[in-house]
Amino acid sequence: MQGIKNIIFDLGGVILNINYQLTGEAFTQLGVKNFNELYSQFHGSSLFNGLETGHVSVEEFLAQMQQHVPEGVTHEQIIAAWNAMLLDFPLQRLQLLQQLRQHYNLYLLSNTNAIHLEAFNRLLQESRGIPSLGSFFDKAYYSHLMGHRKPDKESYLMVMEENGLLPEETLFIDDTLPNIEGAKAVGLQTIHLQAPRTIMDIFQPQKAL
Repeated sequence: MQGIKNIIFDLGGVILNINYQLTGEAFTQLGVKNFNELYSQFHGSSLFNGLETGHVSVEEFLAQMQQHVPEGVTHEQIIAAWNAMLLDFPLQRLQLLQQLRQHYNLYLLSNTNAIHLEAFNRLLQESRGIPSLGSFFDKAYYSHLMGHRKPDKESYLMVMEENGLLPEETLFIDDTLPNIEGAKAVGLQTIHLQAPRTIMDIFQPQKAL
């Protein structure tokens, strides 16, 4: 951490626990027989990318999803299944963010969408009494509000330029390798967080030898 003044955090898998499989199971329970195949297509599709960059509205997304679920499934059920992957905010991680903020400028850079943003802020309110994840950061950046998503260089540059961050003084932490590679390409210092490691392992006090 020598020379580091700023830390940019990813959200899912770094601060918020997520399990994509639960969304697959939820859609399967709704009667979608090929959700994993569909989800893989979505990741490479204009629908999914559009939702995460704000170019596809929630209404458009739900209308498209409605074509893949059995008749009678409601938008509310689709939203609940889509949100099933969002688990919890471990208290230790939130406390760590509060501690780190006393020593570093903290930023959040998340590939997300309007449905998930509402859901995880509600989760934080209900579980911790905190209305917005943004309260832990100097500024929070969400892809669907930025118009760009990781690993596109524009997403990293927006955070850096808006806040006057020097890449050599800025650490980026993410659990996805392409996002790490994108950050390296614009000069950021990086940590690829791979399970079972968590941010608690990165910032735990050094034990005396």
